[in-house]
Amino acid sequence: MVIHVVQPGDSIYTIATRYGVPMQKVISDNRLENPEQLVVGQTIVISADIVPHTVAAGESLYSIARDYRVTVSGLLRLNPEISDPSRIQAGQVIQVPAAVPKLGTIDVNGYAFPNISSATLQDTLPNLSFISLFSYQVRPDGSLNPIDDSSIIQAARARNVGPFMVITNIKEGGSFDSELAHTILISDQLQNTLLDNVIAVLRKGYYGLDIDFEYLYPRDRENYNRFIRKVVDRLHPLGYKVTTALAPKTSAGQVGLLYEAHDYAAHGATVDHVILMTYEWGYTYSPPRAVAPINLVEQVIRYAVTVIPSQKILMGIPNYGYNWTLPYVRGSAARAISHTAAVALAARVRARIEYDTTAQSPYFRYYDENRRQHEVWFEDARSIQAKLELVQKYNLGGVSYWTINSFFPQNWLVLDSMYNVRKPL
Repeated sequence: MVIHVVQPGDSIYTIATRYGVPMQKVISDNRLENPEQLVVGQTIVISADIVPHTVAAGESLYSIARDYRVTVSGLLRLNPEISDPSRIQAGQVIQVPAAVPKLGTIDVNGYAFPNISSATLQDTLPNLSFISLFSYQVRPDGSLNPIDDSSIIQAARARNVGPFMVITNIKEGGSFDSELAHTILISDQLQNTLLDNVIAVLRKGYYGLDIDFEYLYPRDRENYNRFIRKVVDRLHPLGYKVTTALAPKTSAGQVGLLYEAHDYAAHGATVDHVILMTYEWGYTYSPPRAVAPINLVEQVIRYAVTVIPSQKILMGIPNYGYNWTLPYVRGSAARAISHTAAVALAARVRARIEYDTTAQSPYFRYYDENRRQHEVWFEDARSIQAKLELVQKYNLGGVSYWTINSFFPQNWLVLDSMYNVRKPL
């Protein structure tokens, strides 16, 4: 797998010719709807066994071998004309293996809303270990708002994917409710009622339960820890796995309603997996910025592995971006946009895609028909690769995508080139 960044003058024909890959394969692998409209700065994923590499200034055969995760002797076998490995020159073209050994086997979770299209579901399931159906909303009496999930459970199990039931403290209207969670967390009777109802749903064919309680009162920290232990004590003997979704913290004492009641150490010691929600630095009401800047994501991971067994951690990856209208005004809302739609928009408005090397995220600016400037941040093959490299660096259990309702083909190409996906069923 090679990630090609489109340059001025590039076309699918010239890119395919450069890497010795059929044009139609490049188009189909990347699901390019308008292959004649490439955007400067757009990424194209090339799947090939051997590709040409043009030596850049300062590169050595050792550094090239390291970047491609191969040995110097392996490069020499592919390039017998190199008589002195210490004397390669900038501009020299050498052959390198694009198909390199995978980094290991990981768990991959994808959150899905019940309205996910059948085509997207079937395209995505081969890449998943788990699918988490969002969500059964908890009611103040311990009952649950139902969702239409039977067909997704059946489709997941047919592809050896473990379906997870998700429960949330989301109230009617769509927002997380601190008081609703508090009502449940202080009452053993309500918790027992809730768990009875959860178990009844799990018997529809679920593999486990994911608890996504957010914006809890800080005073409910220990109440939440006790509830998590009670859930595990009830569900493990029945054969169900338990995961929790946690806010992106960088220290145990991090303040704020989103963070304080999420006790990393307690969850790590209790549940089977924790899903770290490492996204939403750039969000609907924020100023324009990357949704998941890798430097900030890594700060969360660096702390998390000190208090949670690393193999229990699934790092969150956003499958969406945002489009902001400039100048940013506090309280104004950005529009969510899929990664493929972002590239299509860049093509339509003839924008050039830039890449922030600190955040490891692509972005672009453009003017709309009313001469209002916009700024769009999203993910591409480069930013996905950078995030996935953190999995190996910190020996994580895997990753979790929010959400899989839109299909991003480059993500799965990059993931497949780097890791095998564990199938639990």
